[in-house]
Amino acid sequence: MSKWHKFETRSLLDQRLADFAAATLADAITERGHGYLVASGGSTPLGFFQALSRDSSLDWSKVTVTLADERWVAPDHPDSNEALVYENLLQNAASDAHFVSLYSGGDTPEKGVATLEPTVAALPTFDLVVLGMGGDAHTASLFPNTPALIQGLDPQSPHALIAVHPTTAPHARISMTLARLLRTQNLVLHITGPSKAEVFEQAIAPESHATDMPIRAVGLQQQTPLQVYYAD
Repeated sequence: MSKWHKFETRSLLDQRLADFAAATLADAITERGHGYLVASGGSTPLGFFQALSRDSSLDWSKVTVTLADERWVAPDHPDSNEALVYENLLQNAASDAHFVSLYSGGDTPEKGVATLEPTVAALPTFDLVVLGMGGDAHTASLFPNTPALIQGLDPQSPHALIAVHPTTAPHARISMTLARLLRTQNLVLHITGPSKAEVFEQAIAPESHATDMPIRAVGLQQQTPLQVYYAD
């Protein structure tokens, strides 16, 4: 089951999610000496990124940031999630954070998986994973009805990363598997707008299937409780 946190405005949502992220990472630093945050791309998290970047209470030199997925484009490409993170999150106080890239160069994401799998698999349990969701119910780059989806949604998968070739979105991708994403202390779905709320509710309805609506696998799993941060 998921726990909803609903806010009156998107700016308030961004600030409260930033507060939660900062507190979670601070606790991790106190308890284990380092904090690990997995972020997502797209337009929804921009305000959250900017609010979190201004939090000077954190020792950002003890925080590692990485991504749930990445388009297979160079970091200077306008569609790069890495560029988005650097331009909006790894600024201000957060400029001291460490970043683990999901882009290694090369022609295909399959080559990237071979290169990056050991690094991502070896990262410890994350402290916070913040996922987004598309209107087609994909999350990270776990797109519906793609050949990689079965492996990507396998909660027992030994793999941290998969290569994805979506038919409904531009660019080949590299994505963390559901199994790797669920190795976290805290799991958040960050969505805005009634249409996204409706998609999520439809996805977790009894008649839906994860192959058609991959967010279902996140919303109904029991390993790591899901918190939904939402504003209209």
